[in-house]
This record gives sequence, structure tokens and C-alpha cells, in this order.
Amino acid sequence: MDSCCSTEMIANGERRRVLWIVLAINATMFVVELVVGLIAGSVALQADSLDMLGDTLVYGFSLFVVTRGPVWKGRAAMLKAAIMFAFAAAILAQVVIKLVTRTVPTAELVGVTGVVVLAANLVCLSLLYRHRADDINMRSTWICSRNDIVANVAVIASAGAVALTASMWPDVLVSLGIVALFVRSAAGVYLEARRVDRVPLRADRAA
Repeated sequence: MDSCCSTEMIANGERRRVLWIVLAINATMFVVELVVGLIAGSVALQADSLDMLGDTLVYGFSLFVVTRGPVWKGRAAMLKAAIMFAFAAAILAQVVIKLVTRTVPTAELVGVTGVVVLAANLVCLSLLYRHRADDINMRSTWICSRNDIVANVAVIASAGAVALTASMWPDVLVSLGIVALFVRSAAGVYLEARRVDRVPLRADRAA
């Protein structure tokens, strides 16, 4: 029993270390993307910055429940899903503003920033990969990081398309794609969390 508890404590310590690292990376990249997105007039970059902010909050919740039982972890995952839905709505609002103002983003700024953020997210994904099957808490965290890679590649592609067409539409279409990704992932995390939340409360106390 002591050996089992010791092993679990070591595993939890490793998870916490990884979560602190990816939290710091995402918080930094959120600020970078938001500032550059506002300067460059890119909704796609601003949308991706909100994704980074959401991930920062997600990693914070994950740290809180990393040593708790399955019910707590399931409820934390539900909260993560709610954050994803909320940011999808925020991005849609930004798209509406973009359609009204019809501002063409600065492709060079968007592209360079997208590459930097992609590199940062690849580091996060590599750190989280080995923990992706540990539990619902770490799995939902890994899903968030995986989504970041898809969104980053799309932002970089939109920058190239804007440079070629001098149009705002690639930026708008990528933003809508990020919204769809958020909604799909949020629904999947929520449904899995609901299954975990049905675990009897005594199982949480015993964990």
C-alpha cells in the first residue's frame, strides 16, 4: 500500500510539474498573440489568443484537481468545456465586428507570430503526450493542447492566403474554423465528463 501511494505521489508530482510549465507557456503566448492580433487587425490571431487564455485557465483547474478523485476531475472537465463554449461565442462576436469594419490583417505579423506560437504549442503537446491517458483531467488538458496545434497551423495558412489575396476572408474563415473546433472539442469533453460525474461520491472520497 505504501509503495502504491508513493508511486502515485511521484506521478502526481510529475503531472503538476508539466502543468505548471505548459501554463506558463500558454499565459505568455496569450499576451503575445493578443497584442499582435490587435496591432495586425487579425481576428484569427485574436481567436487563437483566446484559445491560449482558455488553456491557461484549463491548466490552472487541472493543477487544482490533479490529486483529487474522479468526480472532482469530471467536474473540472465540465468547466473546461464551458470555457471552450464561451470562447467560441467570443470569437463569433469578433467575426461580426470584422465583417462590419472589413479590415484586412497584416499578413507578415500574423504569419511570424503564428510560427512562434506553433513552436511553443508543440513543446506543450510533447510534454502532455505521455500523460494523455492518465485520467479525464489530463486527457481533457491534452485535447486542448492538440487543438492549439490545429488552430496555429490554420492561422499560419490564413496569413499566407491574406498575403496572396489581400482579402480579409481567409482570416474570417479560419476564425470560424477555430469556433467549430472549440464547439466540437467542448462537446466531446463535456460528454466524457458527464460519464465520469456519474461515479458515486464515495468513490471520490476513497480516491
